[in-house]
Amino acid sequence: MFKVASYNIHKGIGLDRRRDPERILEVIAEIDADIIALQEADRRFFERRAIVDSQLLREGAGDYKHVSFDMREKSIGWHGNAIFVRDSAEILHAEPLWLETLEPRGAVLAEVDLGQGPLRIVGMHLDLSGMFRVKQVRGLIELIEGRRPMPTILMGDTNDWNQGRRAAMPTIPGQYRLASCGPSFHTRRPTLELDRIIYSQELDCNDCGVHTSALSKRASDHLPVWAKLRYRP
Repeated sequence: MFKVASYNIHKGIGLDRRRDPERILEVIAEIDADIIALQEADRRFFERRAIVDSQLLREGAGDYKHVSFDMREKSIGWHGNAIFVRDSAEILHAEPLWLETLEPRGAVLAEVDLGQGPLRIVGMHLDLSGMFRVKQVRGLIELIEGRRPMPTILMGDTNDWNQGRRAAMPTIPGQYRLASCGPSFHTRRPTLELDRIIYSQELDCNDCGVHTSALSKRASDHLPVWAKLRYRP
């Protein structure tokens, strides 16, 4: 059994309009996931400086390290997407992914081993346009299907509030499942299931949900989502 989570940290800015990276780290410690995908983890302008840099991560959440994508000197991800893993995890491979989009968007991919075998993680922040969200989901699935077989998890802020034909989530192929985490946006009154965890058929989901605490309700405009997964026998 292992736990994964996804969290749009809103560039560290909470509902009090203060940028507080330490508060984000406290929420991450509360979640206590083995792997966590972050969105909006970098500042938007100038050097794309990380909200939670490597030193702050070590000092504030000692048991974690970030997956390096070597894109910008002071960034820990790509287009705001970052992945944290336990210190004990082995990082086998990491790369940024380009998404077809109308606006600056990207995704990141990491292959890691938590001690149970290789696992592929995709962290993503999809487009605001419904048409491009569908293209992005299909593109990511096609890219993954072209790689060597491996249990795979896609997670992030999908921006997918549409229903029916324009929704991106129904385009997920049958070999993937969607964890029923629940509404995560807006923290003041969560009604939209924007943050999603999608897992491949090699995995089972034992439990999942939205991490709601006094701190998480103030730290960002999104609540974190999480899932407890295990390898299928």
